Amino acid sequence: MTRAAAADPGVAIGIYATVLFVLGMADRLGDLAAPKNDPVGLQLEEENLPQRIRVARNPKRTKDK
Repeated sequence: MTRAAAADPGVAIGIYATVLFVLGMADRLGDLAAPKNDPVGLQLEEENLPQRIRVARNPKRTKDK
């Protein structure tokens, strides 16, 4: 079994791109890095979102000259 087939994290993205190209699946390269396919990354990003969003109060309006 190759390192790419074993999903070894040390394999460069270029190797995966080459494998997809050779297999005629180069159009799926975008799926490889799509954020929607990374549940751990999405969860980490969600944890970094603010817990509460404050709405700014309306500033006091001044009379126009």
